[in-house]
Amino acid sequence: MRDCDSASDGDLFRRMKNGDENAFTALYRRHQTAVYRFALQMSGSSEIAEEVTQEAFMVLMVGAKYNPERGPLGAFLFGVARNHVLRILERGRPMMAILDEEMPAEIEDEGARMDRNRQIAALRKAVLALPPHYREVVVLCELQEMDYSEAAALLDCPVGTIRSRLNRARSLLAGRLRPAERCPA
Repeated sequence: MRDCDSASDGDLFRRMKNGDENAFTALYRRHQTAVYRFALQMSGSSEIAEEVTQEAFMVLMVGAKYNPERGPLGAFLFGVARNHVLRILERGRPMMAILDEEMPAEIEDEGARMDRNRQIAALRKAVLALPPHYREVVVLCELQEMDYSEAAALLDCPVGTIRSRLNRARSLLAGRLRPAERCPA
């Protein structure tokens, strides 16, 4: 398994296609967290995120059309995940709320913790309320920290479109969050 840690995704993919289970395990460990996080942030549902992650790796395992010469494996997996999430959202499957993360123990002020949790919940709700084409650029560029060219390649659109969508998404988010900030605690 050690040789898998230093191998490239392309090498691991070729080995996986030749039946090497350790190569698949290494690819899964390398990319699973990012794919799951993307699906969770796009759908707001851990159940959907798990399903999407499983689907992305099943596509990779069973007759995947991934070609290492056409781009990175991570981008391929994001593309599969994106398509699956969008199909689920188009079917109108209800989105489940993401539970707020626990605050660090060193924060003792209960009021500050409640305020921060309220802000996080409002932001998550606002991101989930964005139309999918705006939500995906926020998730990719802001939350997954992809650069514009990577997001453009993944979404098969020009970099200018990514910038435009991200700018519009930020405006929509600011508009949705502003009223929440004015409400008294």
